[in-house]
Amino acid sequence: MEKPEVIEWLARQIMQTTITASVCTGVFLLAKTGLFDNRSVTTHWEDIADLKTMFPTLDVKSDVRWVDQGAFVSSAGISAGIDMSLHLVERFAGRTLAERTARQLEFDWTENPD
Repeated sequence: MEKPEVIEWLARQIMQTTITASVCTGVFLLAKTGLFDNRSVTTHWEDIADLKTMFPTLDVKSDVRWVDQGAFVSSAGISAGIDMSLHLVERFAGRTLAERTARQLEFDWTENPD
């Protein structure tokens, strides 16, 4: 996070993608680019307070597995990253494939509460 060239490279990559997703504390790097300002995000529960303190322009959500902001998606911890990935499979290829993928992984897909 303290290497400007890394953050600048990341910002350039984000500008060329359709979607950027982050698992766990990876959102700190994305936040450092400034491209997430005024957006909702999440991270691992142990890091919520630090994320709020370091990046006050973010709308940091807790008690959710992932946050989908269209082109930007973030998840809480590692298993929540799998939940987020299944959400993205559903978003791009449909519910049936997402459920089949979860079953193939033998993964108990936990969705966000309504």
